[in-house]
Amino acid sequence: MTIHVSLDAPGDRTARIYVALRHAILDGRLASGDRVPATRDLAGQLGVARGTVTSAYDRLVAEGFLESRTGSGTFVTDVALTTDADDHGRRARSGAVQPLAMWLDSGREPERPLAGRVHDLYPGLPDNRLFPLETWRRLVSTQLRRSRLDDLTYVGRGHRRLREEVARHLGLARSVACSSEDVIVTVGAQQAIDLVARVLVEPGTVVAAEDPGYSAAHRLFETHRAVVRGVPVDSEGLVVDALPDDARIVYVTPSHQFPTGVVMSLARRAALLRWAVDHDAAIVEDDYDSEFRFSDRPLEPIQSLDREGRVIYVGTFSKSLIPALRVGYLVAPQSLQRALREARRVSTWEGDVVTHGALADFLAEGHHSAHVRRASRVYGERRSQLLAELSRHDDVLEVVPSVAGLHVCAHFRDQGVDDRSVVAEAARHGVRIEALTPRYLEQPPVQGLVMGIGTIEAGAIQDAVRRLSRALPRS
Repeated sequence: MTIHVSLDAPGDRTARIYVALRHAILDGRLASGDRVPATRDLAGQLGVARGTVTSAYDRLVAEGFLESRTGSGTFVTDVALTTDADDHGRRARSGAVQPLAMWLDSGREPERPLAGRVHDLYPGLPDNRLFPLETWRRLVSTQLRRSRLDDLTYVGRGHRRLREEVARHLGLARSVACSSEDVIVTVGAQQAIDLVARVLVEPGTVVAAEDPGYSAAHRLFETHRAVVRGVPVDSEGLVVDALPDDARIVYVTPSHQFPTGVVMSLARRAALLRWAVDHDAAIVEDDYDSEFRFSDRPLEPIQSLDREGRVIYVGTFSKSLIPALRVGYLVAPQSLQRALREARRVSTWEGDVVTHGALADFLAEGHHSAHVRRASRVYGERRSQLLAELSRHDDVLEVVPSVAGLHVCAHFRDQGVDDRSVVAEAARHGVRIEALTPRYLEQPPVQGLVMGIGTIEAGAIQDAVRRLSRALPRS
């Protein structure tokens, strides 16, 4: 019998022979009872020392894959892993282990790049080209010095200097009331929400969420066995009067509602806080991209109005810098901090401490503030251009007023329009946008489009909207 074993790559030849034979047994190419070549013969075939093959055989015998019969040779044992050689490979690839039913419907799939795309108006993406890469490289290089690495240790809530800088940044830029002890650094905002769910959600816990809203957060709560119920959004944000009485968590994006873009009014914020106290509920405030504001003085976050310890404030640097950093944070009431730190410890521990150290320096040296100012000017120009071009089609689209963030939303005046079909048609004309209706938990009351300004140059917006107009219904 001739057995193919590739020894072209460098490495331990005994291990390569062992692996090749083991795979041949497991996938049925060597069946139970087959006689394998004598060690001398296989060594000659492969051009290796006989002892190399003998060592591989000895390991397979010790593990029960082969057995040596005195005077007869070495044979494959009845390992009872498979009897169908043709089917084994297919079975192994497809897998017999099945996920829980809740994962069979995997929810909203991540967007794939659009083949032949000319213009990208997809929401939620910042412009990576604006990121000060050379400055970042210098700061990362500094972190890789031995003296810096020796300072890093496990504390369960994140890099100490980064927590200090995040607390200072939030206090100055967003009026968030916190100290470094209140800050927990996370792998993006999504992990921050996951930690909250780990410590507050039991099977059947009702989570109230904006409808339409951020689908990934809804899905995350559902994976923790929460019951997510949609609450309508109007021009003042979440409709507090529509909250279900049995909700124990309310997830909101009050500074720039995703995806409509509206800002929650001060009256609604106060009403939500009162509701949370009356119903013994927690509020998860996701402030994901409010650094970029284009008019009006920003309202203070709900967290800064909280006097009862009901608000968990969540943020990220994915929008203000670049998503690749995967750094977020949460600011929690003292009553939750110990549990959240433990939840973080048993899941991801400290994360990327080199990135965290570089980001701490980036904040401390003022690079973040300078970058946000520069990027805001660029995004402001793009936003103005997009709104101007959309105004040419105001007989078809009604833009939802907004004052912040990297996207705008527009409703169709004719609610008989299928926004998904418009998105598909726009893609055929080389423009990537998002339909509004997939963001609804319940039956969508309106159809619309969500358009981002993060990845398109201002000079390309006119052509992008011109192409989009070919997909719009006629008034």
